[in-house]
Amino acid sequence: MMNEPLDSADAQVQAAIQRELERERADVELIASENYVSRAVMEAMGSCLTNKYAEGLPGKRYYGGCEAVDVAEDLARERAKELFGCEWVNVQPHSGASANAAVYLTLLEPGDTFLGLDLSHGGHLTHGSPVNFSGITYHAIHYRVRKDGPQAGRIDMDEVRAKALEHRPKMISIGASAYPRDFDYEAFRAIADEIGAFLWMDMAHTAGLIAKGLLRDPLPLCDVVSTTTHKTLRGPRGGMLLLGRDTENRLGKVAAKSGRTKMMSELLDAAVFPGCQGGPLMHVIASKAVAFGEALKPEFETYGRQVIANAKAMAEAFCERGYDLVSGGTDNHLILVDLRNKGVSGKKAERLLGAAGITVNKNMVPYDDRSPMVTSGIRLGAAAMTTRGFNEDDFRAIVDLIDRLIAKPDDDATTQEVKGAVAEILRAHPLYDF
Repeated sequence: MMNEPLDSADAQVQAAIQRELERERADVELIASENYVSRAVMEAMGSCLTNKYAEGLPGKRYYGGCEAVDVAEDLARERAKELFGCEWVNVQPHSGASANAAVYLTLLEPGDTFLGLDLSHGGHLTHGSPVNFSGITYHAIHYRVRKDGPQAGRIDMDEVRAKALEHRPKMISIGASAYPRDFDYEAFRAIADEIGAFLWMDMAHTAGLIAKGLLRDPLPLCDVVSTTTHKTLRGPRGGMLLLGRDTENRLGKVAAKSGRTKMMSELLDAAVFPGCQGGPLMHVIASKAVAFGEALKPEFETYGRQVIANAKAMAEAFCERGYDLVSGGTDNHLILVDLRNKGVSGKKAERLLGAAGITVNKNMVPYDDRSPMVTSGIRLGAAAMTTRGFNEDDFRAIVDLIDRLIAKPDDDATTQEVKGAVAEILRAHPLYDF
């Protein structure tokens, strides 16, 4: 049994994996939070390191036999520090949500007030949604994007400051899951300093672009930064915490709940383990090390630049066809399309495009008048298909196919024609050769 391959040990699971591989090969993947990892990243994920418990940190474990996994974690930490130019990281969070939970545990007490971007305006579930631990445990106040005018769809910094002064939050959060623009960290820092609040950035969606200097860097101005390790960073599903070079000097020592004083890095380490998690996933951490090594190469900057170019080309193509884009365009890897002027809901568009081999997700748009299960928009990202080799012309061609579907949402013949066109485009961009 120990040496039996999966296809004979469990044919049902193997069939599900094969089905997913075939779907990934056959579909245009436009979900903004997804990407394709390299074979090396997958091999590390599927390694014997999955067997090893390693609670604690390298050199300070609660289990014996950690010599090899310590090497893997140290590689991940050192590569992440080089990649982001930071002085401290913790690579153990199982996910972005786990990393964010550690931020809350470190900086807030239950019931404390914090200020974050509204989920329906592009924020994230863990930034204070009432159905999430962040909104259940803490008192969340939200800022939004502007509804009208030349800055429509962009964060209303006047509202951020007004709400900060009114509610005096202990922490202000930045970051989003469906916001197509860069952030004004200097303005957020000034507001946080004005009221004496912590400033936290969740860069999960844009970490790969930030790492190569293609978007503004939050690390010099934010007290703590969290991220996932997939999305634009193109690593395994997981999370990470980072501190900039000036954070410890700016904050000094922070009073821990025990009454002792510790540095911010020590508090965050303790918040991850034992605060939020038990044993880290050492096979995932090794996979993160591989991905960070890939991101340190010059080719990754070329990739990031192409991601942004492709997203802009996609945005321009939609605008040329009369679609409304939240904020009018994009600075990063994603766009948010408001379909209300096309008479199609986000739910229907997701299903319609999926039937033709184009994978997207329905998404609320600011000031949406539909429910979160229906929505008025779709979110599209360029990261995955850029990995697969798409350029600007490829994305323009896909927008043309999407427009054909939206124009005839109930025409089966059009759906089949588009499905055939998708297959033809993908023949030039094969995915995995195993």
